[in-house]
Amino acid sequence: MEGKSRHPLREPLRECSLPAALEAMGERWSFLILRAAFNGLHHFEEFQSELGIARNILANRLARLVEHGILARVALPEDRRKIEYRLTGKGEALLPTMVALRQWGERWETGVPAMPVLVDARDRRPIRGVEVHGWDGRVLKKSDLLWSLPEDVAKDAPSALAAE
Repeated sequence: MEGKSRHPLREPLRECSLPAALEAMGERWSFLILRAAFNGLHHFEEFQSELGIARNILANRLARLVEHGILARVALPEDRRKIEYRLTGKGEALLPTMVALRQWGERWETGVPAMPVLVDARDRRPIRGVEVHGWDGRVLKKSDLLWSLPEDVAKDAPSALAAE
């Protein structure tokens, strides 16, 4: 297409991992189920009762979260017919995303802090807002960010995938 200017990262962005993440999480109910799991719910009936979700939708969303390795289905040793849904390491890694979405909703949608308040278990002080940090700890804004091809990334830069 001669004459039209193309952004150099248009093609690589088609391989962005955001669509895959959204596919794994699904939609609203999946996030609410995940929030409930972070809050200690483990059983189908607990999720159903707490969320008021239809049983068929809950079964579908739980199956999707298990299929994507976000939750694990665990049979209880005392009664193998009873199943618990437990967060996996992959599921626990969604904590910053969940907190960021909650904080965004407080600021931009409801305008009020959510109850209960999320605090640090050590000192019971409210947590800070989720931020994007540079490799040196600086808080970054959108204007500080730039997409870069792998060959243009600093050679001594740690991989984002290696974090934690």
